[in-house]
Parts: sequence; structure tokens; C-alpha cells
Amino acid sequence: MWVWSKLSGIQWMDAWEERFYGNPNAVINVLKGGKSTRVEVYAETEQEVLDIQKQFGGSVRKLVHKNWAAMVEPDRPPIKIRSKMIVTQKRDAEARAELEKEFPGRHIVQIPADMAFGTGDHATTSNCLRFLVDVASELKKNGQRWDILDLGCGSGVLAIAARMLGADSGLALDFDPAAVTVAQRNVELNGQKFIDIGQADVLNWEPSRKYRVVVANLFSTVLQQAFPTIVESLEDDGYLIISGILKEQWPETQECAEEEGLVFSDVLTRGKWVSARARLG
Repeated sequence: MWVWSKLSGIQWMDAWEERFYGNPNAVINVLKGGKSTRVEVYAETEQEVLDIQKQFGGSVRKLVHKNWAAMVEPDRPPIKIRSKMIVTQKRDAEARAELEKEFPGRHIVQIPADMAFGTGDHATTSNCLRFLVDVASELKKNGQRWDILDLGCGSGVLAIAARMLGADSGLALDFDPAAVTVAQRNVELNGQKFIDIGQADVLNWEPSRKYRVVVANLFSTVLQQAFPTIVESLEDDGYLIISGILKEQWPETQECAEEEGLVFSDVLTRGKWVSARARLG
């Protein structure tokens, strides 16, 4: 068993919590004095922790004499998204069959807890899913076909959900190579096709086409810089869903978005996190 660890300022604790939310092997401790945190992620293979180190720095070491059998996935209840979708962390076919029986007519999305965040129960992800259900309903009512661009895809849950809700195709991108691997695995687990998964830095990426729906679940500092690219990738009559924004960072984020011609129709706050829907004005 291996562990990646990194010391970080207390001001970054929210960002670390979101990044590794849903990963049962992640531990964040506040150190004595309350000014610093130690972030640790445990993994079975060296490559997993090296991938994290490549992205975030920190240190890697091998551990011995631990009862790793006690480290199991938490048994969290399924997440209900409107009356359309159920998101579960259980990966087996039996669990899917049970949920299909319990919730007839709803889409079942299986997203096991893994190295990438986005299992569906964090406020940033669940807010995106709720907005996505609403947008899909509007598009269906208007008889419009659509596709999705998912920036900062993490586990791939949003692109997978979009396909189930009627998107013709999807492109899901993430800066983290571990997230790309997990997203590809989850696309296969959920039996979805026509979703392309790729590694890209949104701040250096250039869209080759426009999309009817764009979802960006990114840290606010990244969002603020990425809005010109996001707008370039959005169809004139398209829908944008953004998330990953702390409440205190929302006014600045909103201002940056509006400078690029975006108009917000819905803003949703859950706890300390803000998500929003926008269209081009």
C-alpha cells in the first residue's frame, strides 16, 4: 500500500475537500496551530499516488503493516436527482437491478468512489445534475437535439448522465490523467457510447466546434480565466452550467462571466458552494 501526502495552507482546505470528495481513501487533517493541513491519499499501487504527485507535488511513500482490509467503500445511499435519475456508488449488476426495480422509469448512473471526484453526492456535482435534468427537459420539450461538453469531467458522471437524458454525444475533458482513466472506466460500466474522454488543460485548450450544452465544474479561479474559451465553445442558443464556486468567490466569478456576455437565469447555493445556469445574452 502507498500514500501520497502534501502540506497545504488552511485556506485551501475547501478545495482539497472538493477534489477528493467521495474517495474513501483520502484523509485531510488540520495540524496543530490551525494554519496548515496535511492531505493524504492511500492507494494500492504506486502508479496511483505518482499520478497525484505529478499533478499536485507532495511526497510518496510505501506503507507496511496496515490492516488495509478495513478500508472499504462507504455504503452511502443513492442520490435522487429530480424524478429522473438515481446515482449510486455501487458498481455491480445486482445493485443496478435492485435500483431499477425500486425506482422504475428512472435512469440509474453507477459511479463508484475512486481517485476522481464527482460521485454525485457533493453539492457541486449534484447541483450540476439537477440543472442538467432541467435543461434536458427544456430541450426535449422544444424538440431540439443536443450534445454536451463537460469541462473538468472528474468521474465522467455529468457526460454519462447527459447521454442517458438524451444527448446525442459528448466530449468530456479533465486535466488530471487519473480522472480521464476513471471516466473512461465509468463510461464502460454504464454501457454508454458516443462519449469521447480526453486530457486537456482548459486554460490552454481550443474548442474545434460549438456545443448546445456546456458544463464546467471547475475551481472558480480556473473558471474566471476560462470564460472566454467556454463562451467560444457554446452555441448561440446554448446552455451553460457552472459549479465548483465558493460563496465568497461568486460575485467575482459572476462579474467575469457577464463580461463575456453571459446572463444568469438560475443561481443555486448549497452550503458553501454555488452553482449556476447561464445563456448568452
